[in-house]
Amino acid sequence: MKIYTIGFTRKSAARFFEEVLEPSGARRVLDVRIHNSSQLAGFAKAGKTGGDLAFFLRRICAMDYIYLPQLAPSAALLDDYRKHGQSWSAYEQRYISLLDARNAAAIDRELISDGVLLCSEAEPHQCHRRLAAEYFQHRWGGVEIVHLR
Repeated sequence: MKIYTIGFTRKSAARFFEEVLEPSGARRVLDVRIHNSSQLAGFAKAGKTGGDLAFFLRRICAMDYIYLPQLAPSAALLDDYRKHGQSWSAYEQRYISLLDARNAAAIDRELISDGVLLCSEAEPHQCHRRLAAEYFQHRWGGVEIVHLR
C-alpha cells in the first residue's frame, strides 16, 4: 500500500496539479487540514464539500477529494505548537495520542491506500501529514510513504 503526502504552499497551481499530483499515481486527495477553507489557501481552498479544490482535482487530475478532519490536529494542539512555543517532539507525541483517541487506525485502509494526505506545509519533516502517514505505517505495516514535492 502506498500513502502519498503533499503540501500546497510554495507551489503554483500548475506545479501542484499538473506536475506533481497528476503523474503521481495517486487516486484521491485526503484533506487533513483543520482549516481548509481559509482565504490564504488559494487554489487549495476546500471547505467540507471540497469547493474549488475538488473541482480542480476532478478536472485536472481525475482524482477524488475527501475531507478527513479526524486526521487534522486539534485547534489547541496547533496553537500550542505555533503560538505558545511547544516543542516539535511534544507536538508529535500529542498528535499521535490524538490519532489513537480518535481510533484513526480503524479508518478504512482502502480509503487511505493510494491517497494523498494534503496539508499546507511545504515540506513534510515538521508536518502532521508525515506523522499521520507514519502512524498508519506503524499500525498497519506494509505501507510505503511517498512525499510529493
